[in-house]
Amino acid sequence: MQSIQSNALEPTKVDLKGLSKTARIQRLLPVYGLVILTALLIVLFSVLLPDTFPTVLNVRSIIANKTIIAILSLAAMIPMACGRIDLTIGYGIVLWHILAISLQTMFGLPWPVAVLIVLMLGAAVGLLNGLLVEVAKIDSFIATLGTGTVIYAIALWHTGGRQMIGVLPDGFYALNGTMLFGLPITGYYVLVLALVMWVVLEYLPIGRYIYAIGASPKAAALNGIPVRHYVIGAFIASGTLSAVAGVLLASRLRIGQASVGLEYLLPALVGAFLGSTTIKPGRVNVWGTMIGVIILAVGIAGIQQFGGSFFVEPLFNGVTLLVAIGIAGYAQRRRSVAGLLRPRSEQPAETKQK
Repeated sequence: MQSIQSNALEPTKVDLKGLSKTARIQRLLPVYGLVILTALLIVLFSVLLPDTFPTVLNVRSIIANKTIIAILSLAAMIPMACGRIDLTIGYGIVLWHILAISLQTMFGLPWPVAVLIVLMLGAAVGLLNGLLVEVAKIDSFIATLGTGTVIYAIALWHTGGRQMIGVLPDGFYALNGTMLFGLPITGYYVLVLALVMWVVLEYLPIGRYIYAIGASPKAAALNGIPVRHYVIGAFIASGTLSAVAGVLLASRLRIGQASVGLEYLLPALVGAFLGSTTIKPGRVNVWGTMIGVIILAVGIAGIQQFGGSFFVEPLFNGVTLLVAIGIAGYAQRRRSVAGLLRPRSEQPAETKQK
């Protein structure tokens, strides 16, 4: 039933105890390797492209273009923290951005009501996914793939293969088009969302329960954690966030069409998976996910400014994912070797008991 496993591999104080400075750097490098690589890419492109890359205009462009991916990556990481995966984030955004427009143009609903309906539908789809996974006992990959395909079919049926076009209120356009302190307001949405999720996952009991479920659902259940409720809640949160991304996409594009949306699925999943290879390798985490999205955005923007072809973006996504997974694997091997070589007196109590 577990599509992925959440198990933090970042070195602890016990792991670093007694190591030389060089050895400590070797242990910490995989943890922050992606962060360092991101900084190096920014410096490299700034030096090679001084007239275009280190500019406010480029920063605005990156924020505007990658906000949707960032929100979808955060949506994907919530079920991942529970050891599940949600593929409907990519399929759902197709229908959500269409409905955000059609509810206003075809049915004459005020934009706040249309947005609220879309968010409720996103949560409802998340609830359905949670029930399929936890009650019907269908693997999350299969369940969300099936649900997503149905959602995509509904989008095709609703549009009839045509674009949804109409005059929309300025308030709806402002959701995505407003500038705040010289930067797109969507960047602040992502920042606030990331901060809230970070506090919840790292400092509140609900976060510890979610990570415990991701590490071992059986152990979590034996410790009194209602696994089913938390997993279903994770899918509801994921579905709601994907609906938020759909609303912002509609506000940005100002038209709805079924051919738009699916291209966000792979980058969003790549960003979430990259997030599990840095900061806390082996465990999905908020700031790791943000670094994953940033390195994709920076790398693609820099290469495209060099004149990269249309295939650069998927190529960079795939290569970066492979490199990051290699870094995470190296970190895990280093920790395993260090654990074997550490004197018995320095090993954690649970290791001694084994």
